[in-house]
Amino acid sequence: MIEVTFISADGTERKVSGNPGDTLMQVATDNGIDEIIAECGGACICATCHCYVADEWSDKLTEAGPIEQSMLEMVLEPKPNSRLSCQIDLDESLDGLVVTLPEEQA
Repeated sequence: MIEVTFISADGTERKVSGNPGDTLMQVATDNGIDEIIAECGGACICATCHCYVADEWSDKLTEAGPIEQSMLEMVLEPKPNSRLSCQIDLDESLDGLVVTLPEEQA
């Protein structure tokens, strides 16, 4: 199992677990992280699974592809560490991943 910490905009931390191969979005929705709306179910066409990856984890992720980059232009309050959780595939190197959730999704 891969542990992920989701930090709400109000600072509340929730630690949940997922399996290798799951997307971060799947882990969030499977564990009741309501801030990840995931309207498109992971198709990378809605940007309602926006999150901020903690800086110390950014280098462990694959870079955002062109479709994800274009979708990130539509999120509310984008930051350099903004990512779409549907595009982050979990593996053992991401055990302990920390992400912060935006106050609102687009």
